[in-house]
Amino acid sequence: MTPSSHPDPETWLTAFNRAADAVRDLLAAVKPGADRLEETGTTGEGGDRTLVMDRDAEDVIFAELERLHDAGARFTALSEERGTVDFGARDVLVVIDPIDGSMNAKRGMPHHAVSIAVATGEDVATTGTMADVVCGLVADLGPDERWTAIKGRGAWLDGVALKGPAKERLNGDGKLELVAIESANPIHVMASGEALVEHVHRIRAIGAIAISLCAVAGGRVDGMASLWRCRAVDAAAGQLVVTESGGLVAFGDLADPLNNPLDLEPHSPVVAARTAAGLARVAELPHS
Repeated sequence: MTPSSHPDPETWLTAFNRAADAVRDLLAAVKPGADRLEETGTTGEGGDRTLVMDRDAEDVIFAELERLHDAGARFTALSEERGTVDFGARDVLVVIDPIDGSMNAKRGMPHHAVSIAVATGEDVATTGTMADVVCGLVADLGPDERWTAIKGRGAWLDGVALKGPAKERLNGDGKLELVAIESANPIHVMASGEALVEHVHRIRAIGAIAISLCAVAGGRVDGMASLWRCRAVDAAAGQLVVTESGGLVAFGDLADPLNNPLDLEPHSPVVAARTAAGLARVAELPHS
């Protein structure tokens, strides 16, 4: 790494891939079952009860961040478990979800991801929004797929440029053919029922917001919606993968669709689609 206090996107993504490798290897050594269900007895800064594997995954990611810091990088980190950690600068923010889809991971289900993004800007650690994110990685540890994006330069799946479909696919009734929904609570699915019936032919619940966003970027689904408010750590990297692939993302009913704060509070639902018409449809699904 260069001695610069502000690493370039490639340096960040290389470090994030190393961190994802370490998390993958860590989880591979923990058999599904009681070991993955073990809790630390504490609650993370994001408000969820912390699993031992969540803590250990975060530890190996922070070990990589500490190596960058020792090499000269200066930044602030925001993580689901530790909260805000000062590494010497407020104009670079690293947004971390050590395991997005931790319920999947602890039950031995395949889709769970390391999600890490970098945002830059004056005092971004305090006032940053999704619009400030400049690079990100979503590492889906089930199929071992790496989704990456650099603002203004594109998005990639395992190093191959993403060029998603120009428009969404519709069924014979004009409904979106396949939409990913994210909600841990069936109450939110019920509340969105009429809109789902009106606009969607089939649904999939992947169980990880970051991966559902990437599924839009890769053209695997025609849209996605979190049916309840999501946190920045879940969506920061994935939303950049979508926009850099040519898709669209919006948070809640904000006039500026990316003006969602980079903090640990669940502010707004996130929706994504390939086109403005598709986005308008999935935006009707959440009921927050």
